[in-house]
Amino acid sequence: MTNDPNDAPWGPETLAVRAGQHRTSEAEQSEPIFATSSFVYESAAQAAARFSGEEPGNIYSRFTNPTVRTFEERLAAMEGGERCVATASGMSAILATGLGLLSQGDHIVAGRQLFGSTVGLFANHFSRFGITTTFVDATDPEAWAAATTPATKLYFLETPSNPLLEIADIAAIAEVAHDHGAWLAVDNCLCTPALQRPLELGADIVIHSATKYIDGQGRALGGAVVGADAEMAAVYNFLRSAGPSMSPFNAWIFLKGLETVGLRMRAHSAAAGELAAWLAGQPGVARVHYPGLAGHPGHGLAARQQSAPGGLLAFELEGGREAAWAFIDALSIASITANLGDAKTTVTHPATTTHSRMTPEQREEAGITEGLVRIAAGLETVADLRADLQRGLDAAAGARH
Repeated sequence: MTNDPNDAPWGPETLAVRAGQHRTSEAEQSEPIFATSSFVYESAAQAAARFSGEEPGNIYSRFTNPTVRTFEERLAAMEGGERCVATASGMSAILATGLGLLSQGDHIVAGRQLFGSTVGLFANHFSRFGITTTFVDATDPEAWAAATTPATKLYFLETPSNPLLEIADIAAIAEVAHDHGAWLAVDNCLCTPALQRPLELGADIVIHSATKYIDGQGRALGGAVVGADAEMAAVYNFLRSAGPSMSPFNAWIFLKGLETVGLRMRAHSAAAGELAAWLAGQPGVARVHYPGLAGHPGHGLAARQQSAPGGLLAFELEGGREAAWAFIDALSIASITANLGDAKTTVTHPATTTHSRMTPEQREEAGITEGLVRIAAGLETVADLRADLQRGLDAAAGARH
């Protein structure tokens, strides 16, 4: 049985379970793992035809593998894109997008509210190849237009942002990008297609760290780029030559993750919403960042372009780093790790972990304070998580006195 997600009028939950599967003659129910580095040809002529592109088919698992292709087809269908290119990690997905589409002398306009490693990639590495970046307030469409030059080829946006959950207007920024002849790429890591579909809002490219919510259990590294055939062909050509490839085993893990991503994202969102509302009323908590709260600046916009607020929240503790570290160290359920999207709740101190490679000035400009704590709500009982956070708040209060 072969399912073509582009022809099937399936709903999102069905796509998550069925899209992209190409059943073999063994009639398997679960997608197989093609754990092979290379593929065999029937003749020398067929090998030549495959390598020249005259005949479609598998060549080498660096750039053609059936398990990886199934993951690509499923995620493309879920995002509503023509094609997906899977990569070894979320950061390699951004790398492949930039070096696949851009050339020396090109310019990027990027939201200031980006993951720390993304900022470093643009500012410290792309710049070495003559690709420059201007960082702007992602929530201000006029700032994007003001920063655009004749050399601008790419707008890069993360919404919701990590870790402050700032919400940018995808449709408005896409309009600005297209008015200036630029592509808009959206990092959709925190929502997945279960909660947000940027291509439907006008974006040209969607970036994923499959390591996070797509996996959902913290098992494997992977990334993906989704968009139109023309742009994805350029990204694929970079991947074929440079080799930041996804392994078949990881692709199989992500396929299993996609089957439950809708259920999990709703559960993560529900837990994060309860914890955020509770934290907002606790002494010693100066501010809670969560788009599901009515007082969040992006609350209304998030409600329009996302189907749920997501599973990540952040809050600022009075007392700075000393209080934040005391809070984190007192927890007994939440795991101290910089990863997110896991079934297990995780906690981190962004200023000294995920955003530590940014300069103090960059962190200050991005709003990453010393008292900021980020929590990715897992699937544990919310009452247990709330009790765990209370232990942390008690420890933070002790550190302040």
